Amino acid sequence: MKDNTTITIIGGGLAGCEAAWQAAARGASVVLYEMKPHRFSPAHESEALAELVCSNSLRADGLNSAVGLLKEEMRRLDSLVMEAAAATAVPAGKALAVDRQGFAAHITRALEAHPAIEIRRQEVTSLPQASEQAPVILATGPLTSAAMAEELQRISKDNLAFYDAIAPIIDADSLDRAKIYRKSRWDDDTPGDYLNCPLSEEEYTAFLARLMAAPTVPLKDFEEAKYFEGCLPIEVMAARGPETLRFGPMKPVGLAHPESGEMPHAVIQLRAENREETSYNMVGFQTKLSYGAQQEVFRTIPGLEQAEFLRLGSIHRNTFICAPKLLDPSLQLLERPGLFIAGQLSGVEGYVESAAMGLLAGINTAALALGGAPTPPPPAATALGALVRHLTASDAGHFQPSNVNFGLFPPLRQKMRKKERGPFRAKLALELLESWQESLSARG
Repeated sequence: MKDNTTITIIGGGLAGCEAAWQAAARGASVVLYEMKPHRFSPAHESEALAELVCSNSLRADGLNSAVGLLKEEMRRLDSLVMEAAAATAVPAGKALAVDRQGFAAHITRALEAHPAIEIRRQEVTSLPQASEQAPVILATGPLTSAAMAEELQRISKDNLAFYDAIAPIIDADSLDRAKIYRKSRWDDDTPGDYLNCPLSEEEYTAFLARLMAAPTVPLKDFEEAKYFEGCLPIEVMAARGPETLRFGPMKPVGLAHPESGEMPHAVIQLRAENREETSYNMVGFQTKLSYGAQQEVFRTIPGLEQAEFLRLGSIHRNTFICAPKLLDPSLQLLERPGLFIAGQLSGVEGYVESAAMGLLAGINTAALALGGAPTPPPPAATALGALVRHLTASDAGHFQPSNVNFGLFPPLRQKMRKKERGPFRAKLALELLESWQESLSARG
């Protein structure tokens, strides 16, 4: 029988392992469930915890990037994932990459040796009863088993997705406004909410040829090309015929230029990702093109020649909840007190982001289990806080998982050169994080 300070964590990936480490470090007892080696997902093959199933890279490590800043914030919170990465790093230029087996082994040994953590190697097919005295963290990852996905779909009231259909996001400052105009379809009386990149017939034909010739990311062995008709990859739509895109996401109808009155042959619309309009989504441009091909092809679009992509498009199997409808800023389900969602399941993308949400879930569940209240989230101008803000304050109708990027941060009040923004944001974020940590210490 568990005592009332025990935290149950389901899933031994990066998020679950980081959550266990953080909770145990704060005095809570943890039971961590991992179904391997009794059962493996289609992508896993090692018995170790925290197995990296795709790349061995944790991406950029410099403070001028949002993910580099996120890693530094995690280091300052004594992250086990960051400790393991430092111990097993391999040469990767300005990126942080790790020895895959060594990384997983380091984390497995650390958790097995911790006196407050019990690892149970068994599959959990239904959620245990959660309460504020006995919290539960669900961190089963994007390949959550069918039984657990069915359980999660029930408690999330169908606000659950099984495939990502993600369109690229572009830094607003990198757009060429001289070639782009603002207008919403059929809306002649106001400036409109959309930015429009117009293409002539010649430009459209050339774009279509480049799109169809570009390489795509192959499906995994366990994935099927079962796309939702309403969010087909842009290249799949294009393959149906040369006019398909002009009657779909590139339809020009109602989008005559507000000054010249000229009607373009085709249009690519950009929709603001946040109220501050610091980043824009390429509407309808979910894609399986390779990352390199996306940048090459999409930068041929008028107005996007110098586009800085904050997130590139993808379509892949990935179970995640509609976090803005379901989670509070502690990562706790609004209607199920004591049940927390962490990792990619919560609606973030990437190894580091998944571990970061595990870190916060571990801190918050420990506070609850030990008789306190969840901690306030880190400030929105930190990388950790920006991710929480994305999960809980985004428009639920357009919510999609995201990597950390500076487009998720509050806009800067000061005007400065592009190369100065990253270091400025990092300095501010780390100062705010330090104040946040001090407030946690003061709470006891």
